[in-house]
Amino acid sequence: MNETKGESSYKDPSNYINRELSWVLFDKRVLGEARDKQNPLFERLKFLSITASNLDEFFMVRVASLKDMVNAGYEKKDIAGMTPLQQLEALNVATHSLVKEQYSIYNKTLLPLLLENGLRVIRRHEELTEEEGKFVDRFFEENVYPVLTPMAVDSSRPFPLIRNKSLNIGALVKKKNGEGELEFATVQVPSVLQRIVVLPEEEGKEKTVILLEEVIERNIQKLFLNYDIVCSYPFRIMRNADFSLDEDEAEDLLKEIEKQLKKRQWGQAIRLEVEDGIDKRLLAIIKAELSIGDGDIYRIDGPLDLTFLMKMYGLSGFDALKEQGYAKPQPVPQLPADCNIFEEISKGDILLHHPYETFTPVVDFIRQAARDKDVLAIKQTLYRVSGNSPIIAALAQAAENGKQVTVLVELKARFDEENNIVWAKMLEKAGCHVIYGLVGLKTHSKITLVVRQEEDGIRRYVHLGTGNYNDATAKLYTDVGLLTCAEPIGEDATAVFNMLSGYSEPLGWNKLSVAPLWLKDKFLYLINREKKNAEAGREGHIIAKVNSLCDKDIIEALYEAGAAGVKIELIIRGICCLKTGLPGIGRNITVRSIVGNFLEHSRIFYFANDGREEFYCASADWMPRNLERRVEIMFPVEEPVLREKLMHILTTQLKDTVKASILTAEGIYEKVDKRGKELINSQQTFCREAVEAARVLEEAVNHRVFIPEMHHE
Repeated sequence: MNETKGESSYKDPSNYINRELSWVLFDKRVLGEARDKQNPLFERLKFLSITASNLDEFFMVRVASLKDMVNAGYEKKDIAGMTPLQQLEALNVATHSLVKEQYSIYNKTLLPLLLENGLRVIRRHEELTEEEGKFVDRFFEENVYPVLTPMAVDSSRPFPLIRNKSLNIGALVKKKNGEGELEFATVQVPSVLQRIVVLPEEEGKEKTVILLEEVIERNIQKLFLNYDIVCSYPFRIMRNADFSLDEDEAEDLLKEIEKQLKKRQWGQAIRLEVEDGIDKRLLAIIKAELSIGDGDIYRIDGPLDLTFLMKMYGLSGFDALKEQGYAKPQPVPQLPADCNIFEEISKGDILLHHPYETFTPVVDFIRQAARDKDVLAIKQTLYRVSGNSPIIAALAQAAENGKQVTVLVELKARFDEENNIVWAKMLEKAGCHVIYGLVGLKTHSKITLVVRQEEDGIRRYVHLGTGNYNDATAKLYTDVGLLTCAEPIGEDATAVFNMLSGYSEPLGWNKLSVAPLWLKDKFLYLINREKKNAEAGREGHIIAKVNSLCDKDIIEALYEAGAAGVKIELIIRGICCLKTGLPGIGRNITVRSIVGNFLEHSRIFYFANDGREEFYCASADWMPRNLERRVEIMFPVEEPVLREKLMHILTTQLKDTVKASILTAEGIYEKVDKRGKELINSQQTFCREAVEAARVLEEAVNHRVFIPEMHHE
């Protein structure tokens, strides 16, 4: 193939996978966990629930954005050569097929298994026995009826605004006297009530549950007393939730986002879910009122919105059907209970691996800093925090104790905007300096800087991480974090906060690589260095673990390195727009995805560098938005024992034969062929290792014997 100098031979769109279709393949891998007989039954319910909430968000953001492009007449092609309209058409087929699969697993596999294991789920209220029916009716009158707002639609009452993601029951009604037309009526299934209604248990019988919408449907006549109910069916809509902010025009970002959040409830309807078999006349009314096309209607054989299965998981009495094979987060050996965290960090860098190791040291880092008389300042970036965040409480306490506290709260963290506005206001009240991100950029980096006055001068302690400062998700997401007081990183951390609060860009960096200005070039340089080594006959090797890979420049660089003979092993949980098995590259590039009990979230990079190996961790994925439109940080890990730990994480995941799927040259993901191989579940391996390390620590503490010093005259 003739190439002009410097031009890649991998620019052809046929060498790339469309980002959105790759995402659907990811949700199918999660669905595979719901199908997997090796998983305990209630875990399978949880995975099915996750596929549903994933799909909701995908529609509200990604599909919505494609629809906006089509409506605006935007025809630019993506890296795989597809226009927005072509992407929507392909997605329509893929998502309809995914939904069919979801309900096939729910109806044919999970419901019968639940019954076998003592949980009966009533599908239709007609299945209730007479006794159960009496209980349900009484429950409706006492608990549900007072909360409902039935709405009729006629010449004086317009079609009501149907909220995004709300579950509703639509009905056709006719006046009791038989006169007049069929009229439309609707009632929202209230989200303030539990959707799963547990029926009284009979001795020795299975537990029985019914969904709230079935309870309402059974009693819908009581809501429209002057009418006969001709038919009633549940429906649910998804709206465009991808609001755009003109930050240059927004006088006050806080107020502007609060205003936009209200609009999210009423964005354009982009998907309508209805029960299969819905009356054609009823559907025609809903369709016309919401201006929704046939392709965006999903006919569902079962309950709409499977996210209720997460609540089902919480039902008492079924612990034996839940996962027991993963230990809870363990203590960190280098940070014994009640230690002075600053003293321990000053002995050497500490690498944390969550959720196998507890997130508590990160919270303690802020808590101790808040109380420590020698701490002068605390600076931190917050992207997503938990509902009742101990970190926020510690920052507020630090400000009240007279420390200089600067917090960057990212108001544009999607679907956490509301939460973050509340925190920002609370922190300001406590006396913290609150920065609201940079115009046009999201601050996605995870960094904390503690400035401490010590005997030999000022010392800076830094925490850098791949995951959010969220103590709740830290139990579910795999992430790594570094605690260090290395001077070069301390200087860089100061520069990061000065850049965020005062727009002063440093002339250079000691150790950190920061997006959007420097990080992408650094990655391209590191990949290219491996390529040059391979071209010179030296070994080239890259291992990268990320959540997503869809940046064209990075993919092109990987293709070229692979073609030059670099061995490239990618561990990518979600979207991957790179293809494997391309001519000239063959098996040099492999891609595997691990979908397991925990959500794989850490970003770890290894470059062989001709024997002078380099390891990095980052807050960024290999996506244009992370590399070009966000403030992200990549940090090196340099201490030999910590590098070994990172290499162990990567190699164990590369050996995973239980939860890993491999991307084939045909563009599909297949589970690893286990024949003749040792069964390795990397997440369980890390759990076992953390438990063992904690046990060794405990034994060492318990066996320490103190011999009193003898005084000899």
